Amino acid sequence: MRSILSAFLLFTLISLTACSSTPKQDLRPANELYAEAQEEMGSENYDKSVKLLETLQSRYPYGRYAQQALMEIAYANFKQNEPDAALSAADRFIKQFPNSQNLDYVYYLKGLINFNDNAGFFSNLANQDPAERDPQTLRDSFDSFRELVARYPDSRYAEDAKLRMQFLINTLSRSDIHIASYYLRRGAYIAAVNRANNVLKEFPQTRQTRDALQIMVYAYNAMGLKVLGDDAQRVLDLNVAKDGIRPDIDNSFDPSGR
Repeated sequence: MRSILSAFLLFTLISLTACSSTPKQDLRPANELYAEAQEEMGSENYDKSVKLLETLQSRYPYGRYAQQALMEIAYANFKQNEPDAALSAADRFIKQFPNSQNLDYVYYLKGLINFNDNAGFFSNLANQDPAERDPQTLRDSFDSFRELVARYPDSRYAEDAKLRMQFLINTLSRSDIHIASYYLRRGAYIAAVNRANNVLKEFPQTRQTRDALQIMVYAYNAMGLKVLGDDAQRVLDLNVAKDGIRPDIDNSFDPSGR
């Protein structure tokens, strides 16, 4: 009997210890959790705000605050420089609430997250191998802004998205020209032509098309492909004659890198 009582007391002690070590759940109603999360957001305590919003989401996944909470989780992570977490929340929002009236904002936020993640994309470019720079997040940013403008042309965010898209087009075309020039200097002529051709296909309205054509002229001639080189030169001459814009890469460019 004594051994049974001792075992029972030991079991009770273990159970109490386990219960005391379990984190206390926040059982407040959704409106209180949301109100505190808003206060923390206003004080720029984004980490605490995210935790409160995530608690709200897990406890009330189908409540009236669930949609707003997920959207603000994306924003708060963006503000505390957590782009992966912010994009994940934004993508979940798009998947879970495809008919939301706030979807234009979420696409805009996705564009901003990737846009800001590449601030200074061309800073110190001269000191870095341009082929090592990956512009994929800039392309992702452009795609998000394009989706916003296409689906919600009257959105309050559409005008700013268009301006950022134009900047991204210029930046991405410049990136391709830098990489094509890098390949050209190192004698990787096919890679240079392919990258320059990408500018002609994806960014035909930018001034970098002249640079792309000039690179193709140099690369084809360096490979002994005179017919293709002459064709590229004719297209380049027509473009220059049409708008007077000459390529930034002039005739003194030496493909050998000397």
